[in-house]
Amino acid sequence: MSRQIRWRIAIPFVALFSLILISLGIYLTNSIKQTKLQEVEDQLTAEGYLLADFLLSLSAENNLTSIDMDTQAKRWAKLLGTRVTIIGPHGEVIGESNAVREEMDNHLNRPEVQQALTFGFGKSTRFSRTEGENEMYIAIPVKRESQIIAFARVALSLVQIQTEIAQVIRIISLSILIATILAIVLATLVANYIARPIHQLTNQIKIFSFKSPDDRLVPTSEDEIGQFAKAFNDLVEQLRLQYAALEIEQSKLEAVMQQLSDGVLIIDEHGLVQLINPAAQRMFDTTEENALGQSIAKVLRHHQLIELWKQVMETGESQFIPLEIATKHLFVQGEALPFGKTLPGRTLMVFQDITHIRHLETVRRDFISNISHELRTPLASLKALTETLQESALDDPPAARRFLNRIETEVDALSLMVQELVELSRIESGKVPLQLKSVSPEELISTALERLRLQAERSGLRLYLDSPPDLPSVLADPPRMEQVIVNLLHNAIKFTPSGGEITLSAQLLDDFVVFSVKDTGVGISPEDLPRIFERFYKADRARSGGGTGLGLAISRHLVEAHSGKLWAESVEGKGSTFYFTLPLAH
Repeated sequence: MSRQIRWRIAIPFVALFSLILISLGIYLTNSIKQTKLQEVEDQLTAEGYLLADFLLSLSAENNLTSIDMDTQAKRWAKLLGTRVTIIGPHGEVIGESNAVREEMDNHLNRPEVQQALTFGFGKSTRFSRTEGENEMYIAIPVKRESQIIAFARVALSLVQIQTEIAQVIRIISLSILIATILAIVLATLVANYIARPIHQLTNQIKIFSFKSPDDRLVPTSEDEIGQFAKAFNDLVEQLRLQYAALEIEQSKLEAVMQQLSDGVLIIDEHGLVQLINPAAQRMFDTTEENALGQSIAKVLRHHQLIELWKQVMETGESQFIPLEIATKHLFVQGEALPFGKTLPGRTLMVFQDITHIRHLETVRRDFISNISHELRTPLASLKALTETLQESALDDPPAARRFLNRIETEVDALSLMVQELVELSRIESGKVPLQLKSVSPEELISTALERLRLQAERSGLRLYLDSPPDLPSVLADPPRMEQVIVNLLHNAIKFTPSGGEITLSAQLLDDFVVFSVKDTGVGISPEDLPRIFERFYKADRARSGGGTGLGLAISRHLVEAHSGKLWAESVEGKGSTFYFTLPLAH
């Protein structure tokens, strides 16, 4: 902080000072250069006019061409300290002080001569091929009765002036450099003087502690920094009181969380666990060290709970879900609540252990409601058949045989229901060991497809297989997963009208293979879709199709026992698609 403030003070000061000095140096250099050139121009102009007057008086006595003008030019050049050139009215050189006149070109088109011819005065600064250096030329016409009889031109080398200007530039540049160095030193000293109290306060704040009542900032001056230290001390006193109150409230909250029988988690907007109490640690078989800062998927390991959290984040409303933790034989009631403006983006998840309540409800529902519902039809049918057989069919052997066959069918249905109930009970209780091994997804699909192909053809349906041949193997118990696929395929055949299509497919998705059974059947209504995996539950359209209503429940438990997920998507009247995932065999 102090270094930043120091340089924020020093750098602008030095930059501004340097800019002013450089601008001043450029201005002085240009001013001196213009002054020097103007002095040379004034000198040459005066000498040019003096020379023109002398030539005019000389021409009055003699013809200029009859005089040795070279000698005159050299004499004048020595007296004036300049180069002198006498030019005839047509541009021929008739006198030259510094060169061989006979070797010189016609000078009528020289800039200074043209200006003198046009305006009566000519000036030009250019490189002289004769002298090999930059020179300033002044040309004055010599007139007699408005007739130009010659041009008097004087010139002076600018090398000396350029040397003097370069010397001035070096002196100014050195002065600017020295002044800049002094400015840097001065700015650094001033910046350090200003930043030192801030640096001292910063060091005191770094070692400051709310828990120590003696920790106070010591004002180092009576200026703004000192006033800041006093204001900070007052603020700290207020914060220390609030901090103590918060510590008391936090202790109360921790005591409640420790003793609370419900599991509690706080999830941030990124899906990371920020708080977990002991009850939740026991429910989800984790520890505080392993849970804090980890994703909800890694801590809870249940896709329903992840979906619950996502729904809260999307809708901003409380969500409820009953959840069965099969590995721990627990039933919990999950509730997710957004904190809203109190803690934006944070979600409170509360899990109430309702295992005992759920167990009682399950017993009542399974053995009173569902069983009675499923048994009512076959028992009523058996009773009617028996009464009919006793009253009239015993004397009619063919009719009696027909009634007995129907009785046998009803008894077989009851036996199948009991068998599936036993199977589901064993799966839920974990008493069915899985023989997991690496198996090809195509092999699982093909086996189930061949078992039901004849049944599909009899129903007038077309079966399709969509599975890439290079899919990696999955970790599964083949007989159990074939049972799942056969069950899903059997349902698709049962509820797809003749002429429809059924497609079995498998696709790779991350570390899973997604299997699907898609049909073009009657579909499932939105009201029934969430409940189709419940035991004994049948959608209204399926009531006439037979079955016990246990197949999907068994399939779901088998898939979840393989660490997979089973779900369905459907549009009523357009067909259904059942999906389930299996992990790859690494």
